[in-house]
Amino acid sequence: MTARTQKMEGEKGAADHPETRDTYKIAYTIHFLLGAGNLLPWNAFITAIDYFGYLYPTKHIEKVFSVAYMSSSVLVLLIVVSWGGWSKQLSYRLRMNMGFCIFVLSLMVAPLIDWSSSGSGPEGRSNGAYGVTVASVVVCGIADGLIGGSLIGAAGKLPKQYMQAVFAGTASSGVLISILRIITKASLPQNPQRLRTSAHFYFIVSAIILLCCALSSNLLYKLPVMEEHYKLAPDDSLFPKPKFWAVARKIRWPAFGVLMIYIVTLSIFPGFIAEDLSSKLLKDWYPVLLITIYNVADFTGKSLTAIYVLKSIKKATWGCILRLVFYPLFAACLEGPKWLKTEVPVAILTFMLGVTNGYLTSVLMILAPMAVSVSEAELSAIAMVVFLGIGLVGGSVIGWFWIV
Repeated sequence: MTARTQKMEGEKGAADHPETRDTYKIAYTIHFLLGAGNLLPWNAFITAIDYFGYLYPTKHIEKVFSVAYMSSSVLVLLIVVSWGGWSKQLSYRLRMNMGFCIFVLSLMVAPLIDWSSSGSGPEGRSNGAYGVTVASVVVCGIADGLIGGSLIGAAGKLPKQYMQAVFAGTASSGVLISILRIITKASLPQNPQRLRTSAHFYFIVSAIILLCCALSSNLLYKLPVMEEHYKLAPDDSLFPKPKFWAVARKIRWPAFGVLMIYIVTLSIFPGFIAEDLSSKLLKDWYPVLLITIYNVADFTGKSLTAIYVLKSIKKATWGCILRLVFYPLFAACLEGPKWLKTEVPVAILTFMLGVTNGYLTSVLMILAPMAVSVSEAELSAIAMVVFLGIGLVGGSVIGWFWIV
């Protein structure tokens, strides 16, 4: 093969790789599972709002968790981007194993603190216990940045169905965790001790699922189909090493779109939905059910890209900007007419927030690596994750303005 031919092939998008048979969809399923594992700890923390709300009733749990988790996650992503040799110094397998081990340890901090307190109620909780809990969320965010950057960067170099699988998986984790929380909460009598017991079981099951994800990540790159995909990819040494900001400029519109998506979403979900809205009928079930509705909608939106992917980055970006309409709509649910404050309008708006978040995120994450050469595909996917993360941090900070 001549150098000219190699260069021409390198200019093709990541989705133009020759198709290799994924027998029984094992590689697709593992990407789906790893996507679910990547966001499972985050969903586990925010969906246990009833548990943490009982333990720390005077704290703004959801808003604090959002800022703590997202800030540390983005910080790791920025370090990864600035450390150009990270993928060579730390293998994909090592990064994934480290991340999932940190996830499991961090997720078990809350129940361990609870067990060590010998059953004391909220009045017996010290600020130290709350601080350790928040610290575990920060550490979880660090692992998220490590896994997210590795997983999405690797998927960016593969055919588009694997990126779709990752993002469908991230959405499925929310659905899985919501169902798990509903089952554990409903299966025991509604009193403080049973609430805590159900939450402990919920965290233990979540940790077991994460261990399964770790095992799957070690299996993935031993699959023949994955070995074949990487043989088909051009040798990166044949091309100039891409610069992060140069690649980011090429995908500035999808990057801006994903930034807008998560500024809007995280400023409303989960903090506003879980803390600022209330229901006399559903009581402490209300935030749990609203989070479940959002997660089901997000999963639906991300799964729709398996059926149809919008081809225009411009149209998708305008769709992201139009989501700003959710601000006045949710504000009306808080301060507007009485009928808008009821459960049904809030549930419908929450569903729309989730489905637009899921679909537009998946579309932009698929289109961005296709807009650059194969040699830049991994970095473009990482750039998208960085801008997504900045949107998450910005949105989680803006969410505090609902209580000003």
